[in-house]
Amino acid sequence: MEQPPDRTKRPWRFTTFVYTSSISFLLLSILILSFTTHDLYKTLPLRFISTYLQSLSSNSKSDTLKTPSHCVLWMAPFLSSGGYSSEAWSYILSLHHNLKPPKFRITIEHHGDLQSIEFWNGLATETKELAIEMHKTECRPNETIVVCHSEPGAWYPPLFETLPCPPYGYYGDFAAVIGRTMFETDRVNDEHVERCNGMDRVWVPTEFHVASFVKSGVDSSKVVKIVQPVDVEVFDPLKYEPLDLVEIGDLVLGGSGTRSLGFVFLSVFKWEKRKGWDVLLKAYLREFSGEDNVALFLLTNAYHSDRDFGNKIVDFVKELSLEEGEDGYPFVYVIDKHIAQVDLPRLYKAADAFVLPTRGEGWGRPIVEAMAMSLPVIATNWSGPTEYLTEENGYPLVVEEMSEVKEGPFEGHQWAEPSVDKLRVLMRRVMSEPDEAKVKGRRGREDMVKKFAPEVVAKVVADQIERIFEEKIRR
Repeated sequence: MEQPPDRTKRPWRFTTFVYTSSISFLLLSILILSFTTHDLYKTLPLRFISTYLQSLSSNSKSDTLKTPSHCVLWMAPFLSSGGYSSEAWSYILSLHHNLKPPKFRITIEHHGDLQSIEFWNGLATETKELAIEMHKTECRPNETIVVCHSEPGAWYPPLFETLPCPPYGYYGDFAAVIGRTMFETDRVNDEHVERCNGMDRVWVPTEFHVASFVKSGVDSSKVVKIVQPVDVEVFDPLKYEPLDLVEIGDLVLGGSGTRSLGFVFLSVFKWEKRKGWDVLLKAYLREFSGEDNVALFLLTNAYHSDRDFGNKIVDFVKELSLEEGEDGYPFVYVIDKHIAQVDLPRLYKAADAFVLPTRGEGWGRPIVEAMAMSLPVIATNWSGPTEYLTEENGYPLVVEEMSEVKEGPFEGHQWAEPSVDKLRVLMRRVMSEPDEAKVKGRRGREDMVKKFAPEVVAKVVADQIERIFEEKIRR
């Protein structure tokens, strides 16, 4: 089985470095000892410590070498599934493929979440090869911009066990440190505000986040909107045949499953309240019955819960006291198997519409992927999706009210409560008016290509990075 890069076996080449200053050894000791209270020194990226110490020693071998080009160290959950992982990969791949010739090198480091062999194995071969190549790239700290692409609790000093970002705090004479993050509620908590204000820049994906971060107390001069790219070459409906959804899905409601599927709704989400799965099931089961020849497929995975999704849905339906009609329930299927990244376009290709009545999104990766695949999309008109979802390219779902988050790290914050009744109307409309739905789907893809294609976003990111390097030089 192919293995992901192992940060514990990196080519630090300590034997190739010559340390002639006792100060250098003292600094090294201080750096290592400073991490013992967090038990993080075992995973420190020693290439940065060693190259930093080299830069302090006038007699170091490195001084006789040609000065390397500018570099960006991008730290993110590269070996995990989830929003931050997919977003980080989208930036890295966009920059790699579209900056010719590149004005800076890129090196990557896994950070912010647990590694997943299953996720790694699902990546395209060329992506794996690029990951290994970039992982080996070495840079001098004083010529490096660090991007901490994760939730602020993973930044230095981290609040949980992870490689810190920046890799040894803010003592490395980096050109700059950028925090790339987002939130799904109406505000940023006080500790995260403080961490954001410790960064040189804070990149957020939407105007919604610019407003909420500044309102929460993040320095407005540091907050920059950098939208997320979607790979419109990969997510291109003309390139794929659909997956067999019945083959990979488990039937939860709707009888024996002998009826043809008919119209297929698809939703992709982690199993948590924020994603609005309860809103979706209420609307779907109240609006449709077995005679409608419709199916709802839920691609989901556990999030601080067990994986017994089928029984959770059955129990939820019982709690609704929703009686099964003469024609039975409409089909509800659950897909809880891992779908490899390379197969995701085929998943979207198998659906007729995408729906996600979320209570809050940082960006909404599955939504933009569905739009790139020309699917008509129904999604909540609040938070991340407001950056790209319009009446012309989709079906923005009305927010009925704001509600308080009752538990978790964002307890007391506010998020959206999408309208169940309006969702019923939109789901019926997208099914009964296919010509309109196709027009919106085509417009959705056009907007993704025009505004969020990799080459478009790569230029925005590169311009921001080059501007920071230029400011550093001027100082």
